Amino acid sequence: MLHKQLIYCWQKWLLPILMPATVQIVVLTLGVLSILGSTAPMSHAQAVFTSRHIQEQQTPSKSTVLNATVYHSPDCNCCGGWIEHLKAQGFKITDFSTPDIETVKQKYNVPDNLSSCHTAIVNGYIIEGHVPADDIKRLLQEKPNVVGLSVPQMPVGTPGMEMGNRKDPFSVFSFDHNNSVALFNKYRGKGLARK
Repeated sequence: MLHKQLIYCWQKWLLPILMPATVQIVVLTLGVLSILGSTAPMSHAQAVFTSRHIQEQQTPSKSTVLNATVYHSPDCNCCGGWIEHLKAQGFKITDFSTPDIETVKQKYNVPDNLSSCHTAIVNGYIIEGHVPADDIKRLLQEKPNVVGLSVPQMPVGTPGMEMGNRKDPFSVFSFDHNNSVALFNKYRGKGLARK
């Protein structure tokens, strides 16, 4: 887990500041290989692909397909509604139904107090529960130093939890590696307008 944090810090903060674009490719590739302990040779073409792939995964634009890997219980019907919400907002979904969703939450260190019915990974961020697509897009645009976003539990009226005209107020929280939680967005209910 530490090597993933080092790679993340290297890619997000140090590399863009310290290196020009041409050197980034070589240094990033060598840095990742050295952190992982590999001595495998890599061609220039592989290095260019690796760097471009990482940049595409971290830099969403209006023309970039947003990839989401969603893990959910096969018994949960509302997860499908949330997946459809993301698809309608331009996300490409990889859907994994698993009877052991708690293991997924443990693997990605989702805080218990922020837990919901499904866990998704979007461009390296953890998205827990019925987070609106607009909040995910804002997260990807702003790139704050957080692990992910959560809408705890399953509030009525969130994407995938629609029940007629009923829309309960709910909050979207961000959380970091220390499980520090902060308010990311708040919805009043009824029209899901931001407060």
